[in-house]
Amino acid sequence: MSEKDIKLECAAQTDAAEMQPSVSVGFGKDTTLDAPSAPPVSEARAAAPITPANVKNTRVRPTSIGGQAVMEGVMMMGPSSVALAVRAENGDILLDTHRTNPKYKRLRKIPVLRGIINFVISMITGMKTIMKSAEVVGADDEEELGKGSLTLALLVGVLLAVGLFIGLPLLIKQLVFDRFIESNLLRSLAEGGVRLGIFIAYLALTSFMKDIRRTFMYHGAEHKTINCFEKGLDLTVANVRASSKVHSRCGTTFLFFVVMISILVFMLTGWLAADVLHWGNDWYILLAIRLVMLPFVAGVSYEVLKLLAMLPDNVFTYILKAPGLAMQALTTRQPDDKMIEVAIAAFSAVIELEKDKLLPVKTFDKDFKTCRADMTAKVTAAGIEAAEVDWIACKILSRRRGELALVDTVTQPQERRIRSITDKRIETGLPLAYLLKETEFYGMRIMLDQNVLIPRPETELLAEQVITNAKKLYNPKILDLCTGSGCIALAVVKSVPKCKVDVSDVSAAALNVARQNLRHIPNARHIFLTDLFNGINGKYDVIVANPPYISTGDLRYLQSEVKKEPVRALDGGADGLDVIRRIIAEAPRMLFDGGTLLLEIGFDQSDAVKELLQKDFCDIKAVKDYDGADRIFVAVKKAVAELTLK
Repeated sequence: MSEKDIKLECAAQTDAAEMQPSVSVGFGKDTTLDAPSAPPVSEARAAAPITPANVKNTRVRPTSIGGQAVMEGVMMMGPSSVALAVRAENGDILLDTHRTNPKYKRLRKIPVLRGIINFVISMITGMKTIMKSAEVVGADDEEELGKGSLTLALLVGVLLAVGLFIGLPLLIKQLVFDRFIESNLLRSLAEGGVRLGIFIAYLALTSFMKDIRRTFMYHGAEHKTINCFEKGLDLTVANVRASSKVHSRCGTTFLFFVVMISILVFMLTGWLAADVLHWGNDWYILLAIRLVMLPFVAGVSYEVLKLLAMLPDNVFTYILKAPGLAMQALTTRQPDDKMIEVAIAAFSAVIELEKDKLLPVKTFDKDFKTCRADMTAKVTAAGIEAAEVDWIACKILSRRRGELALVDTVTQPQERRIRSITDKRIETGLPLAYLLKETEFYGMRIMLDQNVLIPRPETELLAEQVITNAKKLYNPKILDLCTGSGCIALAVVKSVPKCKVDVSDVSAAALNVARQNLRHIPNARHIFLTDLFNGINGKYDVIVANPPYISTGDLRYLQSEVKKEPVRALDGGADGLDVIRRIIAEAPRMLFDGGTLLLEIGFDQSDAVKELLQKDFCDIKAVKDYDGADRIFVAVKKAVAELTLK
């Protein structure tokens, strides 16, 4: 026999196997029947091609296992179990399985009603599966989509589907057909034709989208795997590849029947509402009728699909099946071998779960302790403190550090983000706060980016001094110069609710960060983009500044991480006092008599700063940092300072 003859006979046997009566139908799956046992997937026979001999000797074995294509994967569902297999970025096949407990057993024996129940359950399971697959392959390293966002996206999708497939045809009927067609029956029939056309056009257009096309390829892998099993063949890549991608229990066929039966149902109900019950022909009445009848349409469609699967194969049943099977040409594509492997993994997992009711389930979740140990070893080898891994985990898991010991597993996106941030920390050398986009300051979480300095413990001392002085005053007015992230202003308004705070900075990018941190603070009054006091009017009770105070020559000796912070916020000129001199000289005209100036300075600038302050300030006090160096200066404006300046 020639190779061509072999291929033709294989195709004929494949098609014949698919047309055998199936004892289970549904929206891609049905959970009312027991799955038959399956031969194990044989790795040794994976490359063995199908021949006419072994095809002829196989037996058809209908299965109740159905499936669904998801993002980069396939979900298979059996009578009492579900398996989701997804191809991860690194090429591994990840498997998530769980057992189901079928509900409403008595109701699911009632014709039509069982179709509605199965449809709703299938929709819920499908949505959950899509969200789970999105967690594995669809989450970005920088920003993880939460379940709420995914749920909202799916709900919006459902609303758009209702608008596209029900609302739009109804609108066309009202605007066009009602004007030119007198019979309500013909109007509804024309509306149904539009609905069918939209459905076909939608499938055709979406198939051009890359991601949808890949999903359709996984859809083909799902069908091929089920067909291969139902022909009694081993689940090998070669056998599955040679099987057909068309299956009579496909959800596409079900949706086709939904569209066709809706034409009849909506036509009849529209006629009853307008001509018999005289409810009128208003669009909102017709829309309500269609929405109410949609579950009934789904239930009837289920029964039709189930009946066709049980009828013997002949010309009549083939004619009824043919349109739905033809529609699958739009929703299935030939998969590659890697996709077939994913489908086989999902199907085999369901088979094993159905055979062994005690078999433990699997999850996408990762062991947190293993992840933590791996990342700790990597940062330690790179000369980075091991504690940083914990801070990364705290951020991603929204836990306190002391709670990490209670964490057993993390989700795929969580583990990926922990590893991603850790790797970036090692590769880029960026300070951890920039990678986390936040840091802790004075018991609060402060948003950050590379346009602002990372607040140090010394700056917390400065904020504490401002708060101490502000609490002595009645509704104090405070100006935070060189605000950067706005951390000092935020700490002050949180601790002294009755104060009024203005902030200023010469950097527009820095002020954008400050705005984010102060956006919910009503008593943060004005944000000035200016060089120190330029353009600021009025007087203040307190002026605070953490200005640039590192000498230009000393910048090269800074730690590598500090060098990645904005130089403009660090460079204080030749001796580090350029900005400090200007603040001390200009502050008196901006302070009320008896007002207070607070400055953070360099560890070796105490004498120079004290000398600068003595002209216009009194009660000068130096506050030491945690290393014992003078770090904060607090000075009170002299009552005669304003006259002296004039």
